[in-house]
This record gives sequence, structure tokens and C-alpha cells, in this order.
Amino acid sequence: MRTFGIVLICIILFGSFSLALAAGDASKGKILFNDTKIGGANAGSSCNSCHPGGKGLEKAGARKDLPEVINACIETALKGKPLSPKSPEMADLVAYVKSLGRK
Repeated sequence: MRTFGIVLICIILFGSFSLALAAGDASKGKILFNDTKIGGANAGSSCNSCHPGGKGLEKAGARKDLPEVINACIETALKGKPLSPKSPEMADLVAYVKSLGRK
């Protein structure tokens, strides 16, 4: 019985930890949002170039296809390489864009 309790606690802790990782970090996302390296051929441009301070993205966080929309902007407007939808960088950008709707 004691072993079951320990295993259950480990599962709960690991589950909480993995959810935290999946959620992303809005402060890191803000750094990426302003990073001009994200715009490959369009060097010197960032997400912030078209959306200063996140303007116009206040409702974007509600989109279920947000990673695809972010990648579409990176590829078309910034001429950069898309991010893996499951990457920590994408999770951080998604968290930042979602935070814009909470202001």
C-alpha cells in the first residue's frame, strides 16, 4: 500500500511538471517575439515589427491553431524557418501571445 502511495505521488508530481513545461514561459516568449533572428531572409525583422507591443494580437490567444498561425507569420512575413510546433520556443511564443489577451 505504501509503494502505491509513493508511485501515485510521483505520477502527480511528474504530471504537474510536464504540464508546466508544455505551458511555456511568456517572458521567454516575449524575448523571442522581439528577436530579429526569427526573421530569416527578412533580417532585422521580428514579430514585434508588425505587431508592436503585441498590438492586434489581443484575441489571438484564443485560437486553437495558434502554433500554425505563428509559423505562417514566421514563414511568410518574416521569411524565416518555421518552429517545431512541439518545441519549447513555440510553447514560449504561444504563452506570450496568450498573455496579451490578459492585459
